[in-house]
Amino acid sequence: MNATASGVSWAAIFVGAAAAAALSLLLLILGFGLSLSAVSPWSNTGASATTMGVSTIVWLAFTQIAASAIGGYLAGRLRVKWVRLHTDEVYFRDTAHGFMAWAVASLGTAALLGSAVTGILSSGLHAGATLAGGAVASTATVATAAANSDAAADGRLGYYIDSLFRKDAAHSGTPTNPATRAEAVKIFANDIRVGTLPDEDKQYLGSVIAQETGVAQSDGEKRASDKFAQVQKAIGDAENSAKQAADTARKAAAHSSLWMFVALLLGAFFASLAATFGGRQRDSRA
Repeated sequence: MNATASGVSWAAIFVGAAAAAALSLLLLILGFGLSLSAVSPWSNTGASATTMGVSTIVWLAFTQIAASAIGGYLAGRLRVKWVRLHTDEVYFRDTAHGFMAWAVASLGTAALLGSAVTGILSSGLHAGATLAGGAVASTATVATAAANSDAAADGRLGYYIDSLFRKDAAHSGTPTNPATRAEAVKIFANDIRVGTLPDEDKQYLGSVIAQETGVAQSDGEKRASDKFAQVQKAIGDAENSAKQAADTARKAAAHSSLWMFVALLLGAFFASLAATFGGRQRDSRA
C-alpha cells in the first residue's frame, strides 16, 4: 500500500454522519411526540415530572447510541479496503472513522438545532437571573412605584390599605378620605423599603385609622403593625418562591447539561465500536 495515501475515507464518514443525523432527528421527533402524549394539563393524570425526566434521559441516551452506532457502522462498512496493514492499524482507522462520523453528525445537528441546544443550556442561568433578580427587587419595586406613581403602589398595596380602614357597622356609611388613604400607601411603601415600621409612623397611622374607623388609638396602631407584618410576609414569601423556582431551574439545566454530555460520550463510544464491526465485515467480504 502507498505510504503516502490518505487513510481517511471522507465519503464514508459523511455518509455515516448523514445517516446518524437523520436518525437522530427521527428519534427526537418520535420522543417529542411520545412525551406530549404522556403528559396532561389535568391534575393527577399523565406522567409525573420525575417520570418524564427519567424517560427523557433514557430516550436521549438511546437516540445517541442508536443513531451513532448506525452512522459509525456505515462509516466503517463503506470505507475503502486497506491492504498490507497491521490489524491494529486497521482497527485504529476504523475507530477513527466511526468517531469522525459521530463528530460530523454532532456538529451538523448542533448547527441546525443551535437555538434549541442553547436554550437548554442557558435556561437555568436565564431563569435564575430573571427570577432571583425579580425577587431581590420586589421590595424596592413597591417603594419605587410609590415615588413614581401612586396608582402603581396603590395597586400593589391596595388590599392591605383597604383592610387598614375597614369600618364597623356604626361607620360603614362613611367613605375613607382619599387623601388619607393615599398617604397611608406612601407610608407603607417607604417603610417596606426601609424594612421596619417606625413608632412615629405607627402612631400616626393608628390615629388616622382611629379617626376613619372609630376604633381606639391602640387598636389602630395594632392594626397598622399587623398589616405591615402581613405585607412583609407576603413579600418574603414571594421572594422565597422566586428563589426556589430559580434554584429548580438551575438544577434542571445543570442535570440536562450533564446528561447531554453523558449521552454524547455514549454516542462517540458506540459510533467508534460499530465502525470496527463495519470495517471487519467490509474486509471479510471484499
